[in-house]
Amino acid sequence: MNIAVVGGHKCSKEIYKIAEEVGNLIAKQGWVLVCGGGPGVMEAACKGAKKQGGVTVGILPSSDGREANKYLDVKIPTGLGYARNILVVRAADAIIAIDGEYGTLSEIAFAFNEEKPIVGIDTWEVTGIKQVKNPQEAINCIKGKVKNAE
Repeated sequence: MNIAVVGGHKCSKEIYKIAEEVGNLIAKQGWVLVCGGGPGVMEAACKGAKKQGGVTVGILPSSDGREANKYLDVKIPTGLGYARNILVVRAADAIIAIDGEYGTLSEIAFAFNEEKPIVGIDTWEVTGIKQVKNPQEAINCIKGKVKNAE
């Protein structure tokens, strides 16, 4: 199963730790982590997944991949800028939104259009996002919402 972690390319140390734990738990489930491939929340989630031997995929906004974080296994440069956000969402079975700004909000909107489950930790207050308090709750919520998530 592929889980997208979406969030800002800049984040606080606290949010970084939360995203790292999310990535760790995704890898423990044997799921593939998909993200935008950059710094901040994306880097933290990939770092956490790699600590568990997980697989990480970054769908990058540039055509040369210069923004790719060092924890990516697969780097997919698109040259699409923020338009690549739809690809991040379509590549996932569920989305975990952590913090974030307008790019994250666009991924949330795409997830609604694609009818993908969305779990949020300290992110946008939008009707339809299941807001949770911590990474383990996010994983448990996804297990409850996605068929074959176990």
